[in-house]
Amino acid sequence: MPKFTIDNREIEFQQGQTIIEAAIDNGIEIPHFCWHPELSVSGNCRICLVEVEKMPKLVIACSTIAAEGMIVHTQSQNAIEARNVVMEFILINHPLDCPICDEAGECKLQDYTYQYSIGESRFTENKVIKQKHFELGPRVIFDGERCISCSRCIRFCEEIAKDPELTFVQRGDRVTITTYPGQQMDNPYSMNTIDICPVGALTNKDFRFKARVWDMSSTDSVCTGCAKGCNINIWVRNNEILRLTPRYNQDVNSYWMCDHGRLNTFKFVNGEDRINSPHIRKEGQLEKVDWDESFNEAVTRIKSYPKDEIAFLGSAYTTCENNYVLALFAGSVVGSNHIDFISHLDPDFGDDILRKNDITPNKKGAELVGITPSKSGLNFEGMRKAIKEKKIKALLIMEDDIVSSVKDIENVLGNLELLVVLASNFNKTTELADLVFPTATFAEKNGTFVNADGIIQRIKPAVATVEADRALDGFEMSRLDKFGSEFDRWMTGAKMDAKPGWKILKSLSGLLGKKMKFNMAEEIFEDMAANIDAFKGLNYDDVGNSGVKLKTENIENAVTS
Repeated sequence: MPKFTIDNREIEFQQGQTIIEAAIDNGIEIPHFCWHPELSVSGNCRICLVEVEKMPKLVIACSTIAAEGMIVHTQSQNAIEARNVVMEFILINHPLDCPICDEAGECKLQDYTYQYSIGESRFTENKVIKQKHFELGPRVIFDGERCISCSRCIRFCEEIAKDPELTFVQRGDRVTITTYPGQQMDNPYSMNTIDICPVGALTNKDFRFKARVWDMSSTDSVCTGCAKGCNINIWVRNNEILRLTPRYNQDVNSYWMCDHGRLNTFKFVNGEDRINSPHIRKEGQLEKVDWDESFNEAVTRIKSYPKDEIAFLGSAYTTCENNYVLALFAGSVVGSNHIDFISHLDPDFGDDILRKNDITPNKKGAELVGITPSKSGLNFEGMRKAIKEKKIKALLIMEDDIVSSVKDIENVLGNLELLVVLASNFNKTTELADLVFPTATFAEKNGTFVNADGIIQRIKPAVATVEADRALDGFEMSRLDKFGSEFDRWMTGAKMDAKPGWKILKSLSGLLGKKMKFNMAEEIFEDMAANIDAFKGLNYDDVGNSGVKLKTENIENAVTS
């Protein structure tokens, strides 16, 4: 590979790379505002000026192509002085409102002011006043005074969202961004402009003024909004989710996520309709009971039915681990072959960027771990018919509100003698249930999803439940990384007395006389890896934070076996 020298260090580069691309690939930081690895080069912020020997003047590293034998200086006196001048120029009209800016703690301008600015301004005139708190669209607020005209937001809308909605207007020090006449910035990916804005000019209307970055814990996870499985960070304060942001994964979502995933996939975790204890229907009403009473009631009633009269519905919304244990519970504990799950497709949701028509995070995973009927078992349509005919008298549903999604199913479920529902929130299906068990959400448990491309990815608990707090009693501190991020998150006072679905099924199994050996989600995954071709040889460490692409032949073998 060709080589060039930067700050007395010889590095390799790929033909056609710019200086900044080659530098970053080799762990060398060159300051930049307008450059972004997934956007076209605009070259208008000038903070990446560097000195190249034998060139008559400084060049911007973002657009200058690297060449064999080139000698680059990023810390020469000329480069440093130019950087200082650029920073002074950018800061001339910038407001001193860092204490009230949502970008504080994540702001490139703050960082570069500390690193590269001279620390004082010679500008004594009045600053230019621009628009503040202006709604560019339904989800993004614009503070024009903070904008440094890097054009990242404009280029994102044009190049990534494929919807050019923003442009520059005015000239000189009064230049600002705005939408085209008669338009709003309302494309399905508009909030990515907040992430890539290097200052606090674009802010999240939903999150605005709720917290600072240093007040929150951040946990790596996966978006549950569709089968793409975009990598995300869950941001939590006082055991409450305040925002989701995209996490870089070039094989899945690059730097982006859609606005639906960002806004509509976490609020139910904080919701007032959360189920906070088991419930049993008594005299026509669901009443709170303790765990022991609910387990005993469920076991007594399940035992009263022949195995062929009991059916099970898994879920494409829940983890591989939950579905795997459900398959074991149905087949090995109860002895029923009637098991299936419902696909949820929205033909209007998908696009050619990230979003998929399959609006569940784990359809492929549910298939892989055995949530499909055997030859002698009933699929969902078969169950529906058998329930109508009262041949199926008991049904257990794992984390799926089928009444809200399946037409005319409510009357069919009315024929059941026993409906057991595992759910995190009250919904139309729990309204019909005889027993309701509260389950942990995706943000409260460990587990895995398999996305539409066959990539298996991990979720980790970002919010603590009562169950998680109890699990910490006597737990080895050195193993906390198995459960998520910072330890102090676990000490904020859990609110929800909910359990992962597999733990509920494990308790029922023990009372039915067949103990399951699992104590952690990790142990379930190890069992999956030992028994399912698609997961052979994998463990949680292998899956890591970026996921693993499952081999196609292993997926096909697992689904058809």
